[in-house]
Amino acid sequence: MVVCGDDGLARRLAAELRDVYRQHVVLLVPADEADDPMTAPHNAQPRIAGTPQPPLEVVAPAPTREALLRAGVDRAAALALLYEDDETNLRAALAARRLNPGLRLVVRMYNRKLGHHLEELLDQAALVAAPGRDRTVLDASTTVLSDADTAAPALVATAVADTNKVVQADGLLLRAAERPSPGRGEVPDPGLCTLALLSSTTTDPAGSEGSDTSGAQGPELLPDDQAVEGSAGRGTVVLEAVRRTGPQVPPRRLARRGAPLGEVFSARLRWSLAGIVAAVLALTATTAVLTDADPVHAAYLTLLDLFSINDPALGDSSTRQILQLLSGLVGLALLPLLVAGALEALGTFRTTGALRRPPRALSGHIVLLGLGKIGARVLTRLRELDIPVVCVEQDPDARGIPLARDLGVPVVLGDVTDDGVLEAARIHRADALLALTSSDTTNLEATLAARTLKNDLRVALRLYEDDFATAVYRTLRSAHPDAVTRSRSVTHLAAPAFAGAMMGRQILGAIPVERKVLLFAALLVAGHPQLQGRTVAESFRPGAWRVLALDTTAPTARRPDLASAPHDGDQPQLLWNLQPGYVLHPDDRVVIATTRRGLAELLGRHPADYDRSSPTGETSSPAT
Repeated sequence: MVVCGDDGLARRLAAELRDVYRQHVVLLVPADEADDPMTAPHNAQPRIAGTPQPPLEVVAPAPTREALLRAGVDRAAALALLYEDDETNLRAALAARRLNPGLRLVVRMYNRKLGHHLEELLDQAALVAAPGRDRTVLDASTTVLSDADTAAPALVATAVADTNKVVQADGLLLRAAERPSPGRGEVPDPGLCTLALLSSTTTDPAGSEGSDTSGAQGPELLPDDQAVEGSAGRGTVVLEAVRRTGPQVPPRRLARRGAPLGEVFSARLRWSLAGIVAAVLALTATTAVLTDADPVHAAYLTLLDLFSINDPALGDSSTRQILQLLSGLVGLALLPLLVAGALEALGTFRTTGALRRPPRALSGHIVLLGLGKIGARVLTRLRELDIPVVCVEQDPDARGIPLARDLGVPVVLGDVTDDGVLEAARIHRADALLALTSSDTTNLEATLAARTLKNDLRVALRLYEDDFATAVYRTLRSAHPDAVTRSRSVTHLAAPAFAGAMMGRQILGAIPVERKVLLFAALLVAGHPQLQGRTVAESFRPGAWRVLALDTTAPTARRPDLASAPHDGDQPQLLWNLQPGYVLHPDDRVVIATTRRGLAELLGRHPADYDRSSPTGETSSPAT
């Protein structure tokens, strides 16, 4: 694997490939990155017995053709181009495809439209170089990713479920939830399935992670039902969807789609209009009774008098004259109501494009600080989950402001360090704070200010430097032991998605379980005798792999990459909770949970390709 980059994401990705997937990595970096020890925290760690060798570094100012050849791109299985400049990545991707048509490419692009075109172009070039190969199973694929898009699911899971152990499959966020051993008489909730049995027990809560005994029992991956039932006292890791059970933001329709009546006319105006209607009905009934007119004629006369278009009742009885005067009086009261209603409706339709203010009764929401590149992606995912959000942004021209306006999300414009800004966001009634600005000090200051308003507020703040993040986390944990504090780095959260893409489009992600790792992959059943023609129950091999879901999309309409979110208008097509008796057909595509050795067997590779460190094939470094 070859990784090229000029920032911390390249080293994070190299460490992920080395520690989780057991790959040989060559890292191509500029001279200033290679000489700066702060950018290589993983290489600075002491060598641990049984861990893979650190990445081999190649120093080059730019990913030129000569530099790529020195890094061995012509012999590599995959290449990641992670430079912050889109043009640099574009040039290097074109050169790499010419050097190695069978190379798997992962490109970091900020321009989504350009990235989509580049993906199609390079995939087409790979198909031309390898005629007759199916696009859905093409190994020489091109995947264009953005660190903002890949980090957003983990940030959302941190705010909602207090975890970053998530995998995205067809737009659905899945998390690995650790649950303690159930008490006597309790029935454990298996979620979508049980992924692992933890080494911790009721008598040894730390398990193998904290036990010095040589006989400590490690975690058991992908256990069968009998093992789960016989695991008294052991904690479990279950797979479940990330969902929200709290209150939701009331639905809001834009004016062009028809605004609700309550937003067009105020409650006071509606009550006043109801009073006018009641007066008109009363006058109509009185006219019908006292003048012996039929109800329809009485209503007609009343409306004529109301709008002052009837002749004066000079020759009529006193009763008719009094009713006409009363109807005219009601008409005088109706005129200002009509003017007020017109002005309110005009104001409502003019402000549908303006930013909303947080409702006074809003509670249980998430306060999102920062609507830049990262904040906009996170806001989209939060609203897809119907999670109530209030945004705080200082720049009125930030990237996420138009998105918040279109989604109808309340926004507070102002500097979060000023007094009253967090109060306006109803932080004292919020469930969590996501501080995602590009400034570490701003995120920290917002966190400290929020904690003064609500001590038990769950906080996730974005911090760049690892040492600073560690110091902040320990200090906040000591000062507020009853509150949840999480520090997140975008590069750290994005690295697993880039690593999965380098392993192939079939890899959806990886989740660590103590010192072992579970992989999630999407595979075509055809060509795998362990799956083809077998039922879901028969295909399950404890400790190796397990079928989780079935892709119900027609083979011709399937998306190559299930790890990416569905396109606009596309609906998720994964069927979970499959019947154990369902027979897997050759054209089926399934999502499986597997170990490294299990995936190597399914893909027809030697287990040593995924495991070069231990007899079990699952031990990884503590950094994992």
